[in-house]
Amino acid sequence: MSLLAVGISHRTAPVALLEQFAMTHDDRVKALHELVDGDHVAEALVLATCNRIEVFAEVERFHGGVTDVSRVLARQAGASVEELSPYVTVHYEDQAVTHLFTVAAGLDSMVVGETQVLGQLRAAYALAREEGTVGRALHPIAQRALRVGKRVHSETGIDRAGASLVSVALDRAEARIGDLAGRRALVVGAGSMGALAATTLARRGADVVIGSRTHASAQRLATTLGGRAIELADAPEELVDADVLVSCTGATGVVVSTESVATAMRRRPGQPMAVVDLALPRDVDPGVAALPDVHLVDLALLQGERVAARDAGASPAGGVAADDIAAAHAMIEAEAALLRAEQQAAAVAPTVSALRSQAADVVDAELLRLSTRLPDLDPRSRAEIARTVRRVVDKLLHEPTVRVKELSAVPGGTDYAGALRALFGLGIDADVPETTSLADAVTADPERTGGVA
Repeated sequence: MSLLAVGISHRTAPVALLEQFAMTHDDRVKALHELVDGDHVAEALVLATCNRIEVFAEVERFHGGVTDVSRVLARQAGASVEELSPYVTVHYEDQAVTHLFTVAAGLDSMVVGETQVLGQLRAAYALAREEGTVGRALHPIAQRALRVGKRVHSETGIDRAGASLVSVALDRAEARIGDLAGRRALVVGAGSMGALAATTLARRGADVVIGSRTHASAQRLATTLGGRAIELADAPEELVDADVLVSCTGATGVVVSTESVATAMRRRPGQPMAVVDLALPRDVDPGVAALPDVHLVDLALLQGERVAARDAGASPAGGVAADDIAAAHAMIEAEAALLRAEQQAAAVAPTVSALRSQAADVVDAELLRLSTRLPDLDPRSRAEIARTVRRVVDKLLHEPTVRVKELSAVPGGTDYAGALRALFGLGIDADVPETTSLADAVTADPERTGGVA
């Protein structure tokens, strides 16, 4: 069994394609069960955010696992596996573990160092636990990923710049309409992203108005920030006085139409408005960007800026220091190595136990044969012979069993436990987790998997 990670993200796919993967709670539940009900996936966790949709799965076979996961992703996107293949990335075994840790640490985010993905991973893991799609293999990996993410943020300066997708988007809004202090901001959506947006706006001195499909949620958030809550139906009227609109709901269709923004702008001629759309799928009709005095900031714009910076040779880390990035990567590598050693030690334990059990059986059989041949041997002598034979066997087994544990923790793909089983004819292969080297497993057709990253 091996960890497989298959998915698409802002690094490989345009926002328009990411929108096709937008998943509700029910969609996530359906995908989890569809994955584990397949032929090759034993356990699964689905991480779906505005920047990525990735499946982390424990699989029997690499090719079969990639096929099963790809089919589920294609169904969710309403596309074929072949259509998605140029955008899909695949990670396997140690690379998959390192990738998950990197995602949890915020190093693979659109805004490097942001912490929101850690909460999203925690929620994805909780859902998989509730649905029973994670077990003995994925539990320790997911738990270690959450630990790594927390350590990176607490022990390095990776989030010292305080950057988040929300703060970067609001920076772009300020660049277009000026300082937000004293401005009126309308936030549509009171979920985690909406709460972060409203909090950030309040800290920047904006007068925050919050609308949500659940008025009680809007009211709670508004109370904590000293803002004002409205019914979602009143949002078009509030839009007339808003300098900034931030929309981040979980809706599957357009929440803010071009016509509603155009109507508001006609009633406030000459006053610019920044419209920030942080939802996936998008809340705001892209047509608002063509309206006079309206400045649209959305995920596609932020992704384009990142790509342009990368192509220009600029650091994708933004305000995060290179030393902090290096420290975070070093921590991830150390944690991944520790997890690998723990897993390999656990995998070799059944072999060591079986070897010692087999040796004990041989000793018992020989002592019984000795009793038959020398029935007059006195009890004291019989006991001393038994102790001597057992000591000899223990000493002979000590070095190979210690060494097989040490060697199994060394990277390289050699199956020392398997060699020990073969040499001593232990016959416990069915009970020991299968180990397959990456070199043997990864021969996937790039046209189907998008390559192995």
